[in-house]
Amino acid sequence: MCRLFCVTSDEPQSPMLALGALDVMREGHDGSGVGLFLTDLTGPFAELKDKPILSGIFTKDGLRRLNDFMNALGFWPLYRVVITTDKEPPPGTPKRDFYLIQVYEYPDGWENLDQEEKEFRLMMTRLQLRWMGEEKEDIIVFSFWPDVIMIKEVGDPLLVGEYLRLDRKELQARVIMAQGRQNTNYAINLYACHPFFIQGIATMTNGENTAFVPIREFLLSRGFPGYTGYQSDSEVFTHILHYALKKLGLKLEYYKHLITPLTDEEIKRHPNRELLRRLKLACRPLTIDGPNCVIGCLPDKTVFMVQDRKKLRPGVVGGRPGFYVLCSEMCGLDFAAPDRDKSQDFQPMHLDTVIVYPDRREVRRCSQMEPLPPLH
Repeated sequence: MCRLFCVTSDEPQSPMLALGALDVMREGHDGSGVGLFLTDLTGPFAELKDKPILSGIFTKDGLRRLNDFMNALGFWPLYRVVITTDKEPPPGTPKRDFYLIQVYEYPDGWENLDQEEKEFRLMMTRLQLRWMGEEKEDIIVFSFWPDVIMIKEVGDPLLVGEYLRLDRKELQARVIMAQGRQNTNYAINLYACHPFFIQGIATMTNGENTAFVPIREFLLSRGFPGYTGYQSDSEVFTHILHYALKKLGLKLEYYKHLITPLTDEEIKRHPNRELLRRLKLACRPLTIDGPNCVIGCLPDKTVFMVQDRKKLRPGVVGGRPGFYVLCSEMCGLDFAAPDRDKSQDFQPMHLDTVIVYPDRREVRRCSQMEPLPPLH
């Protein structure tokens, strides 16, 4: 198993808060790797909030190829953080040439594109870089999107954070997601490391999705180039959410009805019974199986948590207005928010979706048995 941590805060937080929380939950993960998703950024990144940020790992040759490729497309660098170190890496962590976080100016003419086309081109640029890197093993790209930074590496999360000096001020963010484990079922591949990301949407999962193959095949059949990769069975959770929001035009409250639909008897008692009956029939291939806790973030910085149909993985939410934590274990919540009102802590069950909106005023609890918001 692995462990998950997410914080959404009015005040910027350091990634080391998340890595510290993973460390106190270390009995639940094997310390084999770490993935970080940062958004609602601060400092120089906040001043360039609308510009795309590239996050990845590069060899010296890979960095040269990146520069040539981006120059040819018309992207020009505006600001960057390059992480290099002469220190000996932690046990199990490879020595890398460059961890790069670079902000770009859009090419000429992009200001005339509609939002959907701009988002599609950003995604395709990321995928082209990924394919280039896989060919020569010199480029690994995690995200290329405004107001998003992603860092992934093999090794103990806390030691990796200290090694890369992730406590630096320019990496503080108001929303941070962290996962503590590499996919050790197969050969280690950083593209199998959570959180997963597509067009502003990120999710991470503690669990196992035994329905992975039919879900993957359904997504691949949609003809959308972003539905690719799948080095981990958990990446489909991100793509299902993207499909629900971007392709079907649904709201977050519908997500659970896709991945863990109600039984036919429960649907008969639901206020939106006819809609749910049709949705279940049309999206049946997206139903997950197995134990899973999913934490995610939407483009507007809303964060959420959902559970599998039998609540077979731990998850808890707590905090105070302006600062909320969603994580796997109570000890992680205690570490990050020791002064909260613990009577307000909530452990979502099999029907629940827990949502914290960008205003961070409260934790909203939604049940699958409640009426759904209108589609339009």
